[in-house]
Amino acid sequence: MNTFPKRLARRIARVLVLIVTAFAAPVVLRAQPPSDASLTSNPVFVKQCAKCHGKTAEGRHFGGPALVSEKVAAASAEDLTKIINDGKGRMPKYADKLKPEEIDILVQQIKAANKK
Repeated sequence: MNTFPKRLARRIARVLVLIVTAFAAPVVLRAQPPSDASLTSNPVFVKQCAKCHGKTAEGRHFGGPALVSEKVAAASAEDLTKIINDGKGRMPKYADKLKPEEIDILVQQIKAANKK
């Protein structure tokens, strides 16, 4: 039996994966908002956080607390990262739903929003 066609097919598949990855990676990186962009314009915030914390991050009645507050401003970046990753109280954990880079950007934007 000749396994040459199978090996060739595997090699072609690997090359295609490398080509697609090389061209797709810059597109994915550009889709990430810069860390100095507004928290409320971040697509991850809009999709995952705004429903509880409000579209302006000022909290919602019977929802999540304001992300722009003295209490949040006093929290360290590590504390905020831990809360987003592991959840707290009624807030669900997002470690399995968001990429670490997305969480880092959210934390940077939350900290920046509290400095204004």
